Amino acid sequence: MILFFSIAVFLWLLEGSLASEQSFNGIKTLFANPLCQFVVWASLAALGYHAVAGIRHLIMDFGFGEESFESGRATAWVALVVAVVVIALVTGWVYLW
Repeated sequence: MILFFSIAVFLWLLEGSLASEQSFNGIKTLFANPLCQFVVWASLAALGYHAVAGIRHLIMDFGFGEESFESGRATAWVALVVAVVVIALVTGWVYLW
């Protein structure tokens, strides 16, 4: 649900940033707000988790990790840990640049 609404917000921001120089500067000012930065981070974190979970499901479609309830639970934890690592790496990379 977060991703669904964040796509609409991101498209609105993109359209606004391309409309004119004044609207670009307004959106640039909006992104200086820590609340806005948190919302963008949370949306991208949700996207990262969604991508990792999607890859997990693709792997399970090939028959791996669906032998028992325990193996499914273990792959869910692995996906969660991988998603946290991906989010941390991307966050660090973004703030580095």
